Amino acid sequence: MCTSVTYQTTTGDQFLARTMDFGFELGGRPVAIPRNHHFNSVADSDGFDAPYSFIGTGRNLNGYILVDGVNEHGVSAAALYFAGQAQYADEAVAGKVNLAPHEVMMWILGNVKSAAELGQRLAEFNIVAAAAPLLNIVVPLHWIVSDRNGATYVLEQEADGIHYMQNPVGVMTNTPDFNWHLKNLSNYVQLQPTPHPDRQYGDLTVRAFGPGTGALGMPGDYTSVARFVRTVFMRQHTETVDTDAQAVNALSHMLNSVEIPKGVKVKADGSDDYTQYRAYMSMNEPAFYMQPYEDQTITRVALTEELMTADQPKEFTLDKVQGFVDRV
Repeated sequence: MCTSVTYQTTTGDQFLARTMDFGFELGGRPVAIPRNHHFNSVADSDGFDAPYSFIGTGRNLNGYILVDGVNEHGVSAAALYFAGQAQYADEAVAGKVNLAPHEVMMWILGNVKSAAELGQRLAEFNIVAAAAPLLNIVVPLHWIVSDRNGATYVLEQEADGIHYMQNPVGVMTNTPDFNWHLKNLSNYVQLQPTPHPDRQYGDLTVRAFGPGTGALGMPGDYTSVARFVRTVFMRQHTETVDTDAQAVNALSHMLNSVEIPKGVKVKADGSDDYTQYRAYMSMNEPAFYMQPYEDQTITRVALTEELMTADQPKEFTLDKVQGFVDRV
C-alpha cells in the first residue's frame, strides 16, 4: 500500500513523491540506469532495451528492478499496489514487447519522453501475468506517470483492458480503481483549511472550537481511500514554495499525514505494513531523493552526464546520519 502525489513550485518545477508502504522488506536503494541498458524479462526471453537513462529506487535481483524513478527527459513514475482489480494477459503476444507487471516501470522510464507519448505507445507492449523474483508472485500494480510539463496520468489494466487516464488531482493510492477515488471526493466537499462559520439551531448558536474545524470529517485511517482523500486535501492547500529544496521539504510534510509507523497497521499474517521509505523525484533537475524509515535522512542523487553514459548501472548507499546528504 502506498501514496503518491505531484507538486509544482512557483517557478514551475515539477515533482512526484511517494511513500513505499509494504510488509515485506524490499531493501531498495537509489540506482542509476545508464542509456541503452538491456533488461532481461521473465515474460519474454528477448527482454527489452531502455534507450534513456533514469534513476530511482531499485534492487539487483539477477537484473535491476525499479519501482519508481525519473528519467533524463523529466518523466517520472511510480508503481503502486492494485490488489483485487489488476488483471493481465495470460501469455506473451508475438510482435509486442511483453512485460511482467514489475517490469513496466523500467520500460516507461527507459522509453518515453513525456506522459503523452506513453499514451501513444501503449499498443507496443503487453503486460503478462508473470511472477516477480523475490516475492514469487504476480505483483498487482498500477502506475502514476508525470512529466516536467505537469501532465499526470494513471495507468491501470483490468479485466476490460488497459486504461490510461488523466489525473486531475495529482494523487494516487491503491485499490479501488482511480475513477472510483475521484467519484468518492464528492463525499468530502465540506473540507476546507479555514474554520466553518457559526451555525444557528433554533435559539442556539453553535460555534467551532477553533482553527482546524474546516477539516472535520476528513478520514484519518490508513486505508487507500482515506489516504487518497487526505493527500488531495494536503496537496490542494499546502503552501507553494520557490526552490527545489523547499519543495522536497513541503512534500515531506505532506506525506507525514499518510506515513505508516511500524506497529500501527498489522497484516493478517502478522507482518507490519509500514512506510519503508519516501521518494521525491525532481523532474526539472532531474534528480532523485530518498528518505528511509530508519533515520529520515534524505539522500539526493542527480542524474548527471557521467551516470547517463556509464557502462553499468550504479547503486548509491543511504548514509545513516541525520540531515541531508547530497550524493551528486
